[in-house]
Amino acid sequence: MSVILRGAVKLYYYLNEEIADSRTQDWFLMRSPWLGLGILAIYLMAVLRWLPNYMRNKPAFELREIIVAFNILQIIGCGYVFYQSLSLAWLNHYKLICQSSIDDGPYGIDIAWRVCYGYFMLKLLDLLDTVFFVLRKKQNQVTFLHVYHHFGMVAVSWGIVKWVPGGHGMMLVTLNSFVHIIMYSYYLLTVWDSSYKKSMWWKKHVTQIQIAQFTLVLASFLATVVTQDCAFPRQPAYILIPQNLFMVILFLDFYYRSYIKSKQE
Repeated sequence: MSVILRGAVKLYYYLNEEIADSRTQDWFLMRSPWLGLGILAIYLMAVLRWLPNYMRNKPAFELREIIVAFNILQIIGCGYVFYQSLSLAWLNHYKLICQSSIDDGPYGIDIAWRVCYGYFMLKLLDLLDTVFFVLRKKQNQVTFLHVYHHFGMVAVSWGIVKWVPGGHGMMLVTLNSFVHIIMYSYYLLTVWDSSYKKSMWWKKHVTQIQIAQFTLVLASFLATVVTQDCAFPRQPAYILIPQNLFMVILFLDFYYRSYIKSKQE
């Protein structure tokens, strides 16, 4: 047992201190994983147990003004991260197939702060999306796909800031931020004009864009593994390849059940 404990402590120190990016260690939530894990645990308990129990005998909250403000904030935030990722990285000096280095050049700290850490903050903000579903008594939308996606993206974005705030890992940040501009614009339209909720065309194509996003991210990390002399750390790819493959499968299953099977029945 003592050997196992020593090994666990050594592994924790290695992951949390030795290979962590020194530039981001003192930023909020980045010194250790425990506070972030606590937030995620509260999120799961809140949307799966506490809030559903609280709302059981209460009428649904309207929340229209709050959700409009939330969607506008998300569009602005995702637009900012997307713009910064292009101007500081992909349209500046990054290579598309394998941007090997974790950027420690003149733009490095800006990429880590404005893009990667900003993206992480947006993923934390995303958790409120589920809270709004529960408070509006739309528990049927709190699906495994929805909760797993929000939970997983917080964990992944934290890892990006902690270990690889730059380089090829920003492909996920850039694509996901662009997709969320589209997604939250659609959500804003549905709140502003409820007739958009009845448009299957909008819903279908938003889902298609999400599937394309995860497929492109999957392909980009596969490229870092198979490309010779790609110096970008392969460990993130070994995590993100199965993660994104799983997301493609989940979204394809959702797409089939929502837009293909439903028409056949």
